[in-house]
Amino acid sequence: FNPNVTYFKPQGKSMRFLGVVELTTEEVEALRLKNIENLDQIDCAKQMKTSQSTVQRILSSAYKKITIALIEGKAIKIIKSH
Repeated sequence: FNPNVTYFKPQGKSMRFLGVVELTTEEVEALRLKNIENLDQIDCAKQMKTSQSTVQRILSSAYKKITIALIEGKAIKIIKSH
């Protein structure tokens, strides 16, 4: 999955004053499969060709980053996974 939009920021805030949280495309894919495709973690893992425990770690990381961005008013940047 390669998202078309790779940057989100709070409205009305200048970029030079914003912190940035970086999500990997892997984290975005896990979020998409879990929350949009409504797959359970086992099926997400199959789609992503990894283990269920790895998907759990990826989702936990993504949820934490998004929460920080929302609560602290930071921008979210999607970067390519290595």
